[in-house]
Amino acid sequence: MPVSARRSDLCALLAALGFWLGAALPAAAAPERVVSMNLCTDQMAMLLAAPGQLVSVSHLAADPMSSAMADAARAYPLNRGQAERIFLMKPDLVLAGSYTAQASVDMLRRLGIRVEVFPPETSFADARAHLRRMGRLLEREAEAAAMIADFDARLAALRARSPDLRPEAVLYGAGGYTSGNATLAGEILDAAGYTNLAAALGRAGGGALALEELVLARPDLVVTPRRYGGQSRSEALLDHPALRRVAQGHRARSGARWVCGTPHLLGAVAGLVRLREAGR
Repeated sequence: MPVSARRSDLCALLAALGFWLGAALPAAAAPERVVSMNLCTDQMAMLLAAPGQLVSVSHLAADPMSSAMADAARAYPLNRGQAERIFLMKPDLVLAGSYTAQASVDMLRRLGIRVEVFPPETSFADARAHLRRMGRLLEREAEAAAMIADFDARLAALRARSPDLRPEAVLYGAGGYTSGNATLAGEILDAAGYTNLAAALGRAGGGALALEELVLARPDLVVTPRRYGGQSRSEALLDHPALRRVAQGHRARSGARWVCGTPHLLGAVAGLVRLREAGR
């Protein structure tokens, strides 16, 4: 038999053997005990996990100032990202964020626990990608695909209500920080039919915006964050009389629905659309 024929037969045999071994091996089981220690992975997991699959979320998930799913989060045991406590929950998958305590992530990995880290979302595209990834990790791909399709349909309906002449809005936070178009908050403004003042002033990703610049620009809408109790010098600017005069009833509040890349973003968009259509 020629060498080439023997080589061909050997390749065919190896291919058949590989197929047989692959068919004989059981499929990887879906994780049964999932712990999330990040606000945004908390919410994605709560939306997509099968009943009983998610066993704990971070304490921030139950804070209505930060979480769009605070009520739902109270049904789960809460964690504070402490590796020792999470290890005792016997998870087979831990979900974390890029800014989750690195020491906890490292310790859990050294203990042999699988940890998947998600960076923050900065766009609707990131939100879609992270929902798909969460669906794969939890083996809930079909549920994730359906959620994304519904998100896109609802977003398209909201975008269809954008006016030809778009009013101007500014996002203005503690210390005069503003967000441009290359941010999640900027995408919310755009989807709601507003032009972002920060982008017009050359701050695509965000940065400090002097109150004087804002006053001279006189945007149609000023969006400021909801504030915790207590006193913060960085937030004192938000009470400045000049800012109040510029806003004069044309002011909105950002909140928990603005924070993470989940379908709750559409609640933030819809709220701004209603505000714009009401002429406020």
